[in-house]
Amino acid sequence: MLYFYNMMTEDQEDMLFKALGHRARRRMLDLMKEGPQTTGALCEALPELDRCTVMQHLGVLEAAGLIIVERQGRERWNHLDALPIHAVHERWIGPYAAYAVSKLNQLKHAVEEGESPRIR
Repeated sequence: MLYFYNMMTEDQEDMLFKALGHRARRRMLDLMKEGPQTTGALCEALPELDRCTVMQHLGVLEAAGLIIVERQGRERWNHLDALPIHAVHERWIGPYAAYAVSKLNQLKHAVEEGESPRIR
């Protein structure tokens, strides 16, 4: 299956931001950065959540394309797919960060030159 992450639909972006909007799901993704995790390992790492809730969160992450699930016998291995996060960075974070840096640079030069700091 071929995905075009730089051409996400608005519905896909909404699902992605919804998935990233919950602290438990972000914690799960952080754990998967270290390597694939079984559902049992994620349950152990998040003792405040019951197994059913962990499974629901994993379903949201999978629907958003943030994880790839591999079943090995009775185990369910959850792998991080960072490409959607990269797409968010390319579409939103990178351009806004560049804009902010340019404004800070304008402010710095205005202050250094003793001008009134008017940022356009």
